[in-house]
Amino acid sequence: MISIRRVIIIGATGSIGRQAIDVVARHPDRFSVVGLSAHSDEDGLVAASCHFPGAALCLSSRSPRSGAIAFSGIGGLSALVRDTDADIVLNAASGAAGLSVSFDALSSGKDLALANKETVVMAGRLAFAAARRASRLILPVDSEHSAIFNMIERFGRETVRGVVITASGGAFRDEPLESLPGKKPTDALAHPTWSMGAKITVDSATMANKGLEVIEAARLFGLTGAEIDVVLHPESRVHSFIRARDGSLYAQMSRPDMRLPILNALAWPESVDESVADMDPCDVPLRFSRPDPERYPLLRTAYDALASGEGSTDAYNAANEVAVAAFMDGAIRFTDIARVVSRTLERAYPPTLEGLEAVLAVDADARRVARSIVKEIS
Repeated sequence: MISIRRVIIIGATGSIGRQAIDVVARHPDRFSVVGLSAHSDEDGLVAASCHFPGAALCLSSRSPRSGAIAFSGIGGLSALVRDTDADIVLNAASGAAGLSVSFDALSSGKDLALANKETVVMAGRLAFAAARRASRLILPVDSEHSAIFNMIERFGRETVRGVVITASGGAFRDEPLESLPGKKPTDALAHPTWSMGAKITVDSATMANKGLEVIEAARLFGLTGAEIDVVLHPESRVHSFIRARDGSLYAQMSRPDMRLPILNALAWPESVDESVADMDPCDVPLRFSRPDPERYPLLRTAYDALASGEGSTDAYNAANEVAVAAFMDGAIRFTDIARVVSRTLERAYPPTLEGLEAVLAVDADARRVARSIVKEIS
């Protein structure tokens, strides 16, 4: 008899959260939602909860109007994760704000389905140590890392000598380089393939998202930067490759639908029948090419940060969050995002961060530096 997995969804009103709710609705014999959170979309949270009577609710940004929401604020979010009886937490919180959720999930004895890549970029070694102490799993939800994880589990880590992560190239992949300084936030949000939140869609246009994914892959799978390659793949049908020791490439292929990696994480290690991402191999021709370093300087910056150590990757994430927010507010140009990040990383950061206090200190310092650079160039 199949046991039903009890799921908490953090970021339930965002893109990943909404698709996770759909996954649960498609497989009620496999999953039940026992907790939901949103940052500020109270109406969306209440609407989502209508499908899951009895689920605990949290609005993390403020006190709610609705009496149906029992938890609020950051403390309430921690209490929701820690105190709700669940098997797995899907962390789809955006940015560094999701860091504490990951540690709360693991320390309270729950598996972690991780769509918050910042957890691994900022504090991966600490998160994996927390998972080992609690004998729990960290299961990647990003389509690229889900693909690598599933292939490595099938082939065995000892058979893999490298990975290739694919990238769509974002909204400006085919735009003339000289046009990029004049691009507006609305232009950057026109992603050619995926439907995602605003911040990650801008990150796709700069390929900071791929830089973060390179760092995440290194720490998830014990790889060096030299063992991780990135290629442009506009059709978004191949989500990653692994390279076997004999040089062969193996690919995970499907239509671009985040419900597949969400399902794989929630159900692991079981396999569940599903068709949402079924792909016809004759659907579209598949193309691959190298990213242009002039168009995507933040990708190279990410590799450099990875080589420099934990403090630099922490600072990379912090500076990018500040720069993207400034671009979205109209304070800086699109091409200034990379300038802010690279200048922030000119400072020296500790190669190793011992404890969350050190992680948060570097994060705060890098944000302060990045904000001063934004003020200087705006």
